[in-house]
Amino acid sequence: MIEQAYHIGQQLGLPVWTEDEAGPYQTKPYPGQSWQPEGKPARQPHEYVRQGTAKMFTLFQPATGAVRVKGVTRSTNAVLHPWLKAELRAILEALPASPPPDPAVVRQLWEAWQTGLPTPLPLPEELPPLRLLLVWDNLRGHHSREIVQWLLAQGILPLYTPLSGSWLNMAESIQGILSRRALAGQTPASPEAIITALEDTAAGWNKNPTPFEWGGKRAARRQRARQRKHALGGSGACTRRPVARRATLVQKWQRASQMTH
Repeated sequence: MIEQAYHIGQQLGLPVWTEDEAGPYQTKPYPGQSWQPEGKPARQPHEYVRQGTAKMFTLFQPATGAVRVKGVTRSTNAVLHPWLKAELRAILEALPASPPPDPAVVRQLWEAWQTGLPTPLPLPEELPPLRLLLVWDNLRGHHSREIVQWLLAQGILPLYTPLSGSWLNMAESIQGILSRRALAGQTPASPEAIITALEDTAAGWNKNPTPFEWGGKRAARRQRARQRKHALGGSGACTRRPVARRATLVQKWQRASQMTH
């Protein structure tokens, strides 16, 4: 069902967003490359003080590459759910208005997206138009009665990844990219510094986002190669063009040499 959402959800006019929580990120040295004078490599402290940890809430739309991020020191439902509701409200408000469909058609659409699920969600008698599909992990807090009822009332259908199936959530990939860009080669001294780095990196990503496509595993590997897709770690996501990466030290040295000649 989640693979179908990635493939045809957007074609049917249903935005597909994915949600995940990443971390914890510690206040410690993170390995990474840096540009240093010859013979003076960058050094990291061999001792550090644990000042706490930070986590990252992520809402990601694969079709556009847009990401919404919030850094936190605690990821309980009391912290996650208010943030998630505020972000989803903003997303829904930005969607174009459409005429109200036939109630019978509305119910058929909701039920069609639950066909084959082992435990379909109990749908209320009066259903709003289906406006958005939300892919997230199968955590207990994501099944709480309060948040599920709120999602359904907004026209949002949650699609849960199966146990040991978090790779179906494309938010896993964008989180890996953002955390590496934010923390590689850094030694944050506080959770607040980690949060600032993560949120600033997400803001930079949104200036030129890269759309993701579902690439799957195994069976789609040859097809992905033929279509020149670029696989991303963390999930089955892929891109049509490679995500920009930091140049290696050798590449930087070669560029510097070319500029001097």
